[in-house]
Amino acid sequence: MRIGSGFDVHRLVSERALLIGGVKIDFEKGLLGHSDADVLLHALMDAILGALCLGDIGQLFPDNDEAYRGADSGALTETVVGIMEKKGYCLENADMTVIAERPKLAPYIPAIRKNIAALLNTDPERISVKATTTEKLGFTGREEGIAALATVLLKEI
Repeated sequence: MRIGSGFDVHRLVSERALLIGGVKIDFEKGLLGHSDADVLLHALMDAILGALCLGDIGQLFPDNDEAYRGADSGALTETVVGIMEKKGYCLENADMTVIAERPKLAPYIPAIRKNIAALLNTDPERISVKATTTEKLGFTGREEGIAALATVLLKEI
């Protein structure tokens, strides 16, 4: 068994779509980033790569590489899953938290879990997604950005 953790944060800006866990969220702002800036999938990929002792997504998909400009984080996640499987591991479970004052994510969580499970070739029952606020404290509380944490447990196949 291997455990990995991941963290990511992106700034909220106008005129960008908001994607969380590969699901489009109805909100007036989106996240700024070199790729589609899906903060939850980025934290998840870092957790998987960390469990495999392979660094982070910045090493695998550098933000100064034009090939990844506007990249679909779902496709990047599938690449990371391929690496995980090639190394002889599968996901036992993932536990993730999105930190945002707004939007309220509760209505989207079932779709996010289902999408992430599909990307990871597993059952949604192995995927936990939670959302919380910082009670209006810090950059997330001021609605300047959104953060995400992910922890994974990988099992040798």
